[in-house]
Amino acid sequence: MLDIQLLRTHLDHIARLLATRGYAFPMAEFGALEAERKNLQTYTQELQARRNAASRQIGNAKSKGEDATGILAEVANLGDELRQAEAQLQDTQAALQHILLQIPNLPHSSVPEGKNESDNKEVRRWGTPREFHFSVKDHVSIGEALGLLDLPTATKLSGARFSLMTGSLARLHRALGQFMLDTHTHQHGYTETYVPYLVNAESLRGTGQLPKFKDDLFEIPRKKTAVVETLSRNEDPHGAPGGPKCEYEDDDLYLIPTSEVPLANVVRDRIVALESLPIKLTAHTPCFRSEAGSYGRDTRGLIRQHQFEKVELVQIVHPQQSYKALEELTGHAETILQKLDLPYRVMALCTADMGFAATKTYDIEVWLPEQNTYREISSCSNCEAFQARRMQARFRNEKGKPELLHTLNGSGLAVGRTLVAILENFQNADGSVSIPCVLQDYMGGLDRLEASQL
Repeated sequence: MLDIQLLRTHLDHIARLLATRGYAFPMAEFGALEAERKNLQTYTQELQARRNAASRQIGNAKSKGEDATGILAEVANLGDELRQAEAQLQDTQAALQHILLQIPNLPHSSVPEGKNESDNKEVRRWGTPREFHFSVKDHVSIGEALGLLDLPTATKLSGARFSLMTGSLARLHRALGQFMLDTHTHQHGYTETYVPYLVNAESLRGTGQLPKFKDDLFEIPRKKTAVVETLSRNEDPHGAPGGPKCEYEDDDLYLIPTSEVPLANVVRDRIVALESLPIKLTAHTPCFRSEAGSYGRDTRGLIRQHQFEKVELVQIVHPQQSYKALEELTGHAETILQKLDLPYRVMALCTADMGFAATKTYDIEVWLPEQNTYREISSCSNCEAFQARRMQARFRNEKGKPELLHTLNGSGLAVGRTLVAILENFQNADGSVSIPCVLQDYMGGLDRLEASQL
């Protein structure tokens, strides 16, 4: 979320920056609400001053034994007016907050301006795509021919955009997640974290998925249920042991679209110590996305699924260190591809192609031979204070004063897409798939996927 003071003082400049992201700032609506807020705040303050003055008059009158009936009636009327004005002010502020929650982050000055992904800028490449002396297949054909990938059964079980893997392919999928976690925790200094797969709306607002992207989420409605706890004798107001205490759970939960949500929200409503920074967390979780609006794109195979797994990297850092941290985090994701010997390129996303919460993003794109192109496998972003302001995530700076943190996130990597890249880049003419050397210990010494492995 942007700082509203920034909008109040530099609105035209902010609107121009947001326009480069394809966002049209609602100038008229914001201006009308701001004018209403100012008037209501002034009116409320005037009513409070009049009520305070009248209260002092009542005190003086009573101390002198004078009749204060008229002033008491005036105070009562002022109280009614004040409550009404405060309610109107609260509604106006809520409307302003709703606008703020819909506004994307501002692009960093180093982000290339552009209208779509064709305006993204290549930063670097690593590795040389392999030359094949046979007709290459896509990952679906390879997996099905091996008898290890069964998309029709997954569709029967759950519908489109789900997968069923068996045998050594399922083991390779598991091995990838383990390898990624081990690399990031042992070599890159992240703390492995187990997180809930269901989160509340406040967590999703904190990282920017709500309210704007509600249609992309899987929501789990809950009936109102009572949670009963047993009170000790001291806690029970009547002194009876074992008294019941009822609390009601009626907030809907959502399946996480990425473990960035629970990981970043670890610091929500907290002020962390300066010496605890940077905080570096990683988690391997399933991710759930409805992919609203993406129908017709990547409908074949494992590229775009409703359920997939990802190893997420989150860094929570001092504001002065966030751009250094972005380069570091991107390098951590690249390391996985280098160890797997998968060719890739790094792209700096243009203003219009970045995610909602990002101020600067690098996409890492892995080479897919059958498509003869690079495809996104990781997105690494600096959100600066955008998420921290929504989450009220702060630290005590060098002067001991609370200051908003900066948050960063990236995939390290998407497990399913990495599996796709291995199947296609390491396929052999006989239909088998060689297993990268760094994964063979995780596979019990197995060095290739073959049709006989069940």
